[in-house]
Amino acid sequence: MDRPEPEKPDVLPSTALAYLDRNYWDKRFAQEEHYEWFKDYSHFRHIVLQHIKPQTSVLELGCGNSQLCEELYRDGITELTCIDLSPIAVEKMKQRLINKGYKEIKVLEADMLDLPFEDGCFDVVIEKGTMDVLFVDSGDPWNPHPATVEKVMKMLHEIHRVLKPEGIFISITFGQPHFRRRFFSDPEFTWSMEWNTFGETFHYFFYVLKKGQRSSESEECREKTHMPSISLYHDELEGEDFLFRTNIDEMES
Repeated sequence: MDRPEPEKPDVLPSTALAYLDRNYWDKRFAQEEHYEWFKDYSHFRHIVLQHIKPQTSVLELGCGNSQLCEELYRDGITELTCIDLSPIAVEKMKQRLINKGYKEIKVLEADMLDLPFEDGCFDVVIEKGTMDVLFVDSGDPWNPHPATVEKVMKMLHEIHRVLKPEGIFISITFGQPHFRRRFFSDPEFTWSMEWNTFGETFHYFFYVLKKGQRSSESEECREKTHMPSISLYHDELEGEDFLFRTNIDEMES
């Protein structure tokens, strides 16, 4: 007789504003073993491997309980450092990686707005959905609240600082180019900028920012694939992504 599958914990917040609460994340990670925001690795692996090679040093921001670092490790990218603000997420991730034998992966409790690393020490910095949290209460997406702008710019300054002179920042996000451009193309940064999309009826954005390669051409965001029309199909969004996306859509309307 088959054993019934254990019930999944109810971690869905009543409002997207809960994503700004550290206590929410600690409680969630204490209950939940795994959740993958914005599709799993298989959907964008073909893009990642164009930019991340073995022997590349990679920093993942906001690892939570994602399996992204494990997937990268299985593709031969073993010099990995993961950070998260939640001590519970960090301890559970450490134990999970040890149990799977991925002992080379480092996991640290750290704030992405104040990274505890020296200048120029990573080839790649990657985040998947972590930056999106900063926009939860941003107000008008064409004119975000000053507090949102300050936090996003702090995050980008820290990423730019810890990247090597020709390092790459990869951002996987809901954020459309016309809203991200003002941040990514700030004149203080030396990176070029391009994007891909992935997904089926609904598309997610995969930004690639290459430090030290900014030129007059990169003042305009370059698109590597045909830009789809953005429409929301509830059945294509995975679980909680719908709540997150709906909150963003309301701000953009």
